[in-house]
Amino acid sequence: MNSFFLLLHNIARNKVRWFLNSFALIVAFFLFGFLGSFYSAFESGSELAANDRLIVMNKINFTQPLPYSYINKVDTMDGVKQLTHASWFGAYYLDPTDPLIGYAVDADTYLSVYDNYVLDDELLTNWQQTPVGMLVGRAMAERYGWLIGDKVAVSSNLFSHKSGGQDWEVLISGIYDGKDAQTDTDQLFLHYDYFAQTRTSGGNTIGWMVLNTENAKDNDAIMVAIDDRFENSAAETRTTTERQFNKAFVEQLGSIGLIITAVLSAVFFAILLVVGNSISMTVRERTREIGVLKALGFSRPQIFKLVLSEAMFLTLSSGTIGLALSYFALDAMGKIPQIQSIVPALLLTPSTVLQAVVYMLLLGGITGALPAYRAMSLNTVDALRRS
Repeated sequence: MNSFFLLLHNIARNKVRWFLNSFALIVAFFLFGFLGSFYSAFESGSELAANDRLIVMNKINFTQPLPYSYINKVDTMDGVKQLTHASWFGAYYLDPTDPLIGYAVDADTYLSVYDNYVLDDELLTNWQQTPVGMLVGRAMAERYGWLIGDKVAVSSNLFSHKSGGQDWEVLISGIYDGKDAQTDTDQLFLHYDYFAQTRTSGGNTIGWMVLNTENAKDNDAIMVAIDDRFENSAAETRTTTERQFNKAFVEQLGSIGLIITAVLSAVFFAILLVVGNSISMTVRERTREIGVLKALGFSRPQIFKLVLSEAMFLTLSSGTIGLALSYFALDAMGKIPQIQSIVPALLLTPSTVLQAVVYMLLLGGITGALPAYRAMSLNTVDALRRS
C-alpha cells in the first residue's frame, strides 16, 4: 500500500467536504488571478516606462495646454537627447459613448521617442508624408475592420472642426504592433499640424512634451532645469519621469492596489480558517486509522507527509483550476471593446501565476502542518482505542 493510494482514498472519503473546500479555494485563486491581472494591467504603463523618458506638462494638471514655443526651448537644453509632443484628441468613432485613446502627435519624432511601437519603415514614411494620415494600433484596426488606405471620419468630443461639426477626415496610413504583449495597440495617432490647423479652439498650443535624456542619471537635474526655466511664466511646467506620470494617472481611479489587497487578504484569511479547520476535523475523524497505520509500521515522518500531502494536493489542484478559469475570463473580457479602451493589456501574467503558486504552497503548508504534526504525534495505543 503506497502513500499515493492512501492519498486518493482519503480524498474520496468525504466527497462533500472535499468539494466545498475545493470550491472555496477555486473561487479564491480565481479572484487572485483575475484581480491581480487587472492591477498588473493598470500598472503595466509604469512597469514598461523607459528610465530615460521624461514628461513635461502644465503645472496645473496634464489637461491644461502648453505653448508650442516651449518645444524648441526644451529641445535645446543640455541633457535632452530627443523630444516629441502630443495632445489629447478626445476621439471616438461613430458612437460618442465609446471613447477611443487618440492623440495628435509630431509624426517625425513620436516613434523615435516611443520605441515600443513596431512599424515597417515604409509604412512609417507613408504616415509621415501623408498630412491627413492616421496611424492606428493592430487591436483598434481589427476591431473596426480598418485597412491601410481606408478613409474614415474620426470625431472628437472636445474639439470642433473649422468646417463645422466634430469630424476629422483621415486616411489610414499605417498599422503598428507592440514590441510585447503589454504594449497598447488600441490607440490612434493623427498629425498635430493637421489637427491644429483645422480645430476652432486651442490656438498654438500642445498637450505635453515627452523627451529622452542622454543619461538617466541626470534626470533629476534636467527636471529641475526645465521647471526653473518656465517658473513665473504664464504656463509653468511640472516635469516628471514617465513612471511617475503613469502612476499619477492610474491613482486618479483610486488606490486600486490597496482595494485589491484588502479584498484578497480578507478572502485568503477566511479560506485559511475554513480549510485549516476542515483538515483538522478530518484528522480527528481518522485517529483510529492513523493508529492502525502506525501499528503497521508507518513512521512518524511518513504520517506527517501523508497528511501534509493531502492539504498540498487540495490547494494546488484547486488553485490551478481557479487560475485556469481566471485566464479564460480575462481572455474573454480583453476582447470587449469598452474594456480594451481602459485596460488594453489584460492578460494573466507570469508574475501573477508565480505569486499564485507561492500562495498555494504557503496555504497548503500552513493549513496542513499543524494537523500533520498532531497526527504524527499520536500515541499508537491511544489512537487504536478511539472508536
